[in-house]
Amino acid sequence: MQVHVKTPRTEINMKGEIPEQIIAMLKKVYGKKVTFTDDEEYINIEDTEWYKKTKARVTPGKTLSIYRKMRNMTQAELGEKLGGVSKQNISHMERGVKSISKNVAKQLAEIFNVSVEKFI
Repeated sequence: MQVHVKTPRTEINMKGEIPEQIIAMLKKVYGKKVTFTDDEEYINIEDTEWYKKTKARVTPGKTLSIYRKMRNMTQAELGEKLGGVSKQNISHMERGVKSISKNVAKQLAEIFNVSVEKFI
């Protein structure tokens, strides 16, 4: 069972076997602001509409840009790590003007320590 209480300044989430005394106290204090669910079934995020829409918008180039910025790296610095790729080529890859080759995708995966699929 799950219990959720949400007010402007209070949020309580409880999971598992919750004693009846606690449930009664929460109902008394928070009234209708308390919700209960017995749903402990997990949803595969890849099956949700949100995930499908988000995945469709995130291109390999946008992923590259995100990872580069997370590492506080300029396009020129990334180009150097890739063995002399120009800043313009990095920019073109990020904007989708130029596709990311398999070799570059492998190098990016190593640089950012992620799977190569993120850049293909």
